[in-house]
Amino acid sequence: MNKKLFSLLVILMSLSLIGIIFVQAYYINNSLETKEEQFTFNVKKALTYTTNQVADIEYKKYVLALNKIISEGKEPDTTAIRNITVYKQDNTTNQIIIYNTGILEENFKVPSLIDLNIDSLGLSKFKGKTTTKIYDNNSFGGDLISTSEQSFEKVLNMDKLQKATFETQYKSEIKNTPIHQRVSPNGIQKLLQKKLREDNIDIGFEFAIFHNDIGTKIQSDNFDQSMVPTIGVPIFLDDNDESDFKLYINFPERKKFIISSIIGVTLLSILFTLIIIVAYTSALYQLIKQRKISLMKSDFINNMTHEFKTPIATINLALDAIKNPKIINDQEKVKRYLGMIKDENKRMNAQVENVLRISQLQKKQLNISKDRLKLHDLIEDAITHVELIVEDRSGYIKTHFNAVKTSVLANETYFTNVIVNILDNAIKYSPEAPKIDVYTENVGNNVLLSVKDQGKGMNKAVQKRIFEEFYREYTGDVHNVKGHGLGLANVKRIVDNHQGTVSVDSEKGRGSTFTIKLPLIA
Repeated sequence: MNKKLFSLLVILMSLSLIGIIFVQAYYINNSLETKEEQFTFNVKKALTYTTNQVADIEYKKYVLALNKIISEGKEPDTTAIRNITVYKQDNTTNQIIIYNTGILEENFKVPSLIDLNIDSLGLSKFKGKTTTKIYDNNSFGGDLISTSEQSFEKVLNMDKLQKATFETQYKSEIKNTPIHQRVSPNGIQKLLQKKLREDNIDIGFEFAIFHNDIGTKIQSDNFDQSMVPTIGVPIFLDDNDESDFKLYINFPERKKFIISSIIGVTLLSILFTLIIIVAYTSALYQLIKQRKISLMKSDFINNMTHEFKTPIATINLALDAIKNPKIINDQEKVKRYLGMIKDENKRMNAQVENVLRISQLQKKQLNISKDRLKLHDLIEDAITHVELIVEDRSGYIKTHFNAVKTSVLANETYFTNVIVNILDNAIKYSPEAPKIDVYTENVGNNVLLSVKDQGKGMNKAVQKRIFEEFYREYTGDVHNVKGHGLGLANVKRIVDNHQGTVSVDSEKGRGSTFTIKLPLIA
């Protein structure tokens, strides 16, 4: 997969994931708004039901009280009864007489139609004028003097004109009564609670009735008008469907209640979205990692091909030279060419061994036998493998053996190769004549081996990855230093197998120091 196609796939997958997250967020927000609207609708429905019930109850009490006065044959004198209307039915003339008067002092008792909490009113003197209206009894749908329920039904069953006339009289008489005498907070609360529970709204609420935006005595203990949102509807409508009174309600735990109604779906949505994000991130990480490994392996194959190409070409040239009749009889030249073939063949075998060793160490199949060895001896042996190359480049390797105890449990061949690899790196990455110092010292129950060079060094990013397989510092198309990124990976695995650690400390342009720590044995 080329880089452009890979980048395009990553972008498309990322956009798809972002789209899914936005869709989930939109769905949750839309569900919340729908629940808010449904909640408001149900609350308004409960308020409307309550106001209608309160008005109906008051109207029914008014009619039943009227029937009681008429059935008892009460007749007022010309006394003002504080806007109290008293009705009398005259069976002889088939008429109903309505007296509207006021009250000042006690004279006789008559039931109150408006202030239904008062059993009766006492009348004595009168002041002001009395209004008397006479209606045909038939206009009220027949005989009003009957049982209470029957009379109420008769009023309700009037034709539209008759009922409108009666209700107009009722509303004109009742509207000036104080609101706290017309309805009780307890009654409002019970009606609201009943209707709200029918719509599964079972949370605490506060309510109040306001008159022209001024609070009245009808309100719950903790009502707060500033709480948003506060929902209200008119109560006690007049003939024009208008009212100076409004019933308000608010819910202190409204937000919590609405969120709780969608919390289950929301949590599942968030959970599945997180799973998608984690799965996507993991898949993307693996894709990027595999792509890097693929590039590293391609680079490794190219480098390995180069490493084999040179010795193969050298061997072919040597063989062609030996076949030459002029050369075949020259024993000196034949031996020289045979030596070259042997060296190049050994070099190729060493490269193959490196690859196989890495593979075996990865699978933990490499069985390394270890013996008691002196670390200083291993170091000196490794130096002999590279000292000719160092001398050829006019460099040096100096040893600073400060460790007193150097006995370690190690495999001579493998650990010598570890030291050779580190020395070889120090030589390859020294642009000028290689200057290498080798130090040893004891730290606790361990011995430290440090190889310090004065080469070109490396930055922090490279140091973090220097021991990875196939990793080589990126230098563009310039490859001054040949290799396939297996040397230091091999070093780390062998040192780990010896229960030791390897680290690097380097600075760009100032060289590097590789340090190996191994446990001492008694």
